[in-house]
Amino acid sequence: MDGSKDGEDDATVEPNVIGESTNPVNKTSRLPQTNKISHKQKIINSSRHLKTRFKLNGTSNSEKDYGQILFELARKIPFALLGERVKKKGDRYSSLQLQLKQARIPVSYEMYVSAGIFYSVVAGVFGALLGLLCAYLIVTVIGLPDQLTGIQINSSFVWLLAYRDIIVGFFIVIFLALVLGGITYVLFMFYPAFQAGERKNNIDQQLPYAVTFMYALTRGGMNILDVFKALAKAEDTYGEVAVEVDTIVKDMEYFGNDIRTALTNISSTTPSDRFQDLIYNLVTIIDSGGDIAKYFQDKSDQYLQKSMVDQKGFLETLALLSESYVTAFVAGPLFIIIMGIMMIIMGSGSKSMVYAIIYAVLPIGSLMFVVMISIITPGELGEPKLLKTNDTYDHGIPEVPLHLQPVYDEKGDVIDENEEKVQKRGYFESFIKSKKGLQYKKYIKNPLKPMLEKPEYTLVITGPIGVCIIIIPLLLNMNDGGLPSGIIDFIDDYLVFGFFAAVVPLTIFYEKKNRRKKKLEQNIPDLLKKLASTNETGMTLQDSIKLMSRKETDTLSKEIKKVWRDISWGVNINDSLIRFANRLRTQVVARSFTLITKANESSGDIGQVLLVASRDASSEQDMKRERSMSMMIYIVIIYIAFFVFVGVIYVISTTFLTEMASAGAKMASSGTQASFLSSFNLDEYTRLFKHACLIQGLSSGLMAGAMGEGKVLAGLKHSIVMMTIAYVIFTLFI
Repeated sequence: MDGSKDGEDDATVEPNVIGESTNPVNKTSRLPQTNKISHKQKIINSSRHLKTRFKLNGTSNSEKDYGQILFELARKIPFALLGERVKKKGDRYSSLQLQLKQARIPVSYEMYVSAGIFYSVVAGVFGALLGLLCAYLIVTVIGLPDQLTGIQINSSFVWLLAYRDIIVGFFIVIFLALVLGGITYVLFMFYPAFQAGERKNNIDQQLPYAVTFMYALTRGGMNILDVFKALAKAEDTYGEVAVEVDTIVKDMEYFGNDIRTALTNISSTTPSDRFQDLIYNLVTIIDSGGDIAKYFQDKSDQYLQKSMVDQKGFLETLALLSESYVTAFVAGPLFIIIMGIMMIIMGSGSKSMVYAIIYAVLPIGSLMFVVMISIITPGELGEPKLLKTNDTYDHGIPEVPLHLQPVYDEKGDVIDENEEKVQKRGYFESFIKSKKGLQYKKYIKNPLKPMLEKPEYTLVITGPIGVCIIIIPLLLNMNDGGLPSGIIDFIDDYLVFGFFAAVVPLTIFYEKKNRRKKKLEQNIPDLLKKLASTNETGMTLQDSIKLMSRKETDTLSKEIKKVWRDISWGVNINDSLIRFANRLRTQVVARSFTLITKANESSGDIGQVLLVASRDASSEQDMKRERSMSMMIYIVIIYIAFFVFVGVIYVISTTFLTEMASAGAKMASSGTQASFLSSFNLDEYTRLFKHACLIQGLSSGLMAGAMGEGKVLAGLKHSIVMMTIAYVIFTLFI
């Protein structure tokens, strides 16, 4: 939904529309007869009684009131029991108080610590009860192990053996009580620090873009207070930075502090050192009467340079990891596998080592590298939230307004009912039915749209299909209720087919979405530059959009035409741009058009803002392009290493192993004693090599995706290509 208003607004608008456009559903409907109070109404009345008695907040009249009541009681009971004692020891929890503020957890430290202690005791009691159950099962039902029943102790403590069961049970009870209670208390105490750390990472990640936002607006002539207010309203785009700035705004508006005091206060409670440094220097600029726009410009350039330096270091680290991976998990395992096979043929090796390398070292080691790269890769912010428009353009499926719903008195009888009310309720029910029908038609017209928006949804369909491809042939070929002979030879092909059936559609939809996103983001800087250049000639933003909608230049042309269509139909220009950003759903688009709409609200002269937004988008695209080009060579190296791996395995399988098998067969037929060759099983080693190549293809593909694009899903296409090559070679040529 692009935007939303209160339910009351919808309720007052929709009846008029329906009343004018919809025929009565039942003109001859009679007034409903007196009904007894419903079960739902009983729940509502009883929940109101409980809320009044316990003086709990909230005025909701739904069945969720019971949950709200329990939640309020769960918060208040620990504080009522322990709050005063905790308050007397406030100095002990000074660091926790700061962490609660940094995490923006709206709970006082007295209430939080009281809850931590109270629920730790509750967890301890639960652990004790669980310990009693475990002790009973171990001592009475299962029996103590021989290590305890046959234990030898000093003669002076022999009397303890008579109480052995009690001692063991007591130990189990105490152990589980302390473990569960201790874990609960530790989690309570460490959660604020963890949450503050998460906020710090988000602030540091969003801060460069937020500074660019503030620079653009101040350069456009907006004063610093209005800039803060605009940024505070853009939480969906700028995340925790907007939350911090919103704290500054509230400090001034609600507590009457001046801007300097508010900035000083936030600098003492923010979890981010970078944001703290930004605020400290901003206070200095304000005190000295300096140029705030110039300060934000310098900070924006500083963050941009720092991002470039950080990326260069990151790319060098990725290059090192790539070379390490090829050495440790491509060339190394290949050498060990070959040597292991040689030693086995000569009669001095062990199959266990080869099996361990192929089925454990290769997948686990590759997974560790992928996880390592995912950890050090700067996290992307993902798909942005939908931006809110000033007006509502998609109301969704409405509900019958409250003033048209039946009203019951204390006895459960319907009151305030008349024919007009019943008629309007019928209009609404007909309208709701029509809206649902339109949604179904829209889905039938484009059933793949959810999968294009969320490629992971394909697994809901393809996952079971892949499992069926594996299980059904296995069930159809069972011998006398048992597994078919040669189960591994039989099932490995179906495992490959099942894997492909599950992930190929996912890969197709993911790549289609990703390529569309890349094309759109690549064209955004040019779009902003064109808007800026036309604005400099004296054209308004609306006229610039009209001019650009006439051109067919790139993939954005269709979307620009939609923007102009919205404007020509009477939609506010800012709402049209926000709807445009919501259709594309990328971070760079959301940031750029949030900035443009905020600037357009304050002033029609947005030429400088457009230039700043264009520079911001261009710098981000340049950094992505640099990473893609730098990592391309290492992706090629991974492919070459995989081809070398498969090629060496192919040569060994078709020449050396084949000759060894032939020699063993000849010696066995001639009666020559050569046990290490006569027992040689060529099919077993061929299958082993086939599995090694398939596992190597899957692992190398995921590694290539994690390095090249920073996402494991991006590596599925490489895995599919490599696994297909390996499977075709071993199926058709070996």
